[in-house]
Amino acid sequence: MTDSPTRPILLVALGGNALIRPGERGTCAEQFANLRRPMGQIARLTDRYRLIITHGNGPQVGNLLMQQESCAEVPAMPLEILVAQTQGQIGYMIESTLESELMDLGGEKRCLVSLISYVQVAEDDPAFRAPTKPIGPHYTAEEAARFAWPMVNTPRGFRRVVASPEPLTVVEKDEIQRLVEMDFIVICCGGGGIPVTREGRAFHGVDAVIDKDLASACLGREVGVDTLVIATDVTGVATGFGTAGETFLRQLDAARAEQLLAAGEFPPGSMGPKVEAAVRFVRGGGTRAVICHLDEIGAAVAGTAGTEIIGGTT
Repeated sequence: MTDSPTRPILLVALGGNALIRPGERGTCAEQFANLRRPMGQIARLTDRYRLIITHGNGPQVGNLLMQQESCAEVPAMPLEILVAQTQGQIGYMIESTLESELMDLGGEKRCLVSLISYVQVAEDDPAFRAPTKPIGPHYTAEEAARFAWPMVNTPRGFRRVVASPEPLTVVEKDEIQRLVEMDFIVICCGGGGIPVTREGRAFHGVDAVIDKDLASACLGREVGVDTLVIATDVTGVATGFGTAGETFLRQLDAARAEQLLAAGEFPPGSMGPKVEAAVRFVRGGGTRAVICHLDEIGAAVAGTAGTEIIGGTT
């Protein structure tokens, strides 16, 4: 293996739209085809970085909810089980696609592992009383009115929302750190991790979905990640998003980012958690955080694309 301790650690957090693009049904073929673009970029970074990959699961976990709610004969599973299912599903798709891209590049064989991951949350987190995390497909206003679920209006339509508690710690952080030190490419914290609360030495799953960007920032601080890249479906952070006064921000100081967050500039169901995650990461000792488009991961790492959040430990 490559002499891993000499290479910095890069964590790439992939949005759920890395697999399902707007207008698609989300077939297996579509998801594998979509993954080739980010995985091709990530494969070319493995010689310079030790890699951790996290991923969202909003579309996939929402689809599982719809599937089980349409069939009364099959017992319904709680959200923490559905998150675990998507970790296996998406982890397999990422791992196999990345392995194919690495093989196409030639060179030595790399070790990859997909890790089922728990993330601890507080049992009394106020998020359980105010669901904010969008999951599943987008609906028109007329379609959304037919459902009894809590819904939120997003730029692309109405989506179901569920509780999204604050990530406190990644339970498998020590195992992830050891695997990275052994030069494994680690796929973990899928869908923000399986949400659990702690009771003594035991863990108990809870009905929620953790924001994958906040969980990624938490993991990054805990295992000593140098660079965090949050890859999504926009080119970066903008003020006045979707308006005539929209302004793209190439670089954003952590203090200014916090001011804009407090002013409500970044919506809680979309860009807000990404900016918050980037700020937490750099405040917690990370070298740099970048929010970029899925097609510009390599350029974002190189410093020529996306929005870079700068700042230091407080």
